[in-house]
Amino acid sequence: MADVKLTIAGRPYDVHCADGEETQLLQLASVVDEKARGIQGGTEVRQLLFAALMLADDAQEAKGKVEKTAPQSDSLRAAVALAESREAAARDELRAAVAREQAALEQLAMTSEAAPADAPQARPVHDRALLQIADRIEALAAKVEQIP
Repeated sequence: MADVKLTIAGRPYDVHCADGEETQLLQLASVVDEKARGIQGGTEVRQLLFAALMLADDAQEAKGKVEKTAPQSDSLRAAVALAESREAAARDELRAAVAREQAALEQLAMTSEAAPADAPQARPVHDRALLQIADRIEALAAKVEQIP
């Protein structure tokens, strides 16, 4: 146990506290002393009574503010969860689209290998298909980048 000497409203007090809590106790006493010194007139007991009442009022007001912000915090958490869910769905959609496009590319590659060499029209068709696939991938990537 540690011994701490406090001065509140001009009067010294010897207080015991757990080791390591001396600094916190001194800070709390400073707050009480500040409130008590702000009250003019009356006895020391009256000053301490009003200081305690003002500190209790401050604590109750702070508690009310915390209770008011709790629903907002819950709403924010729900919004974040929804955004994360949408992001995951968009990523899954992008992965599926990339897989479909990869399968289409592989199919085109197999088709072009199987096509006879004397079929000159097959190449432009494949080039157009590849460009369409690339456009789709770019569009999906742009959608994913827009997700917050």
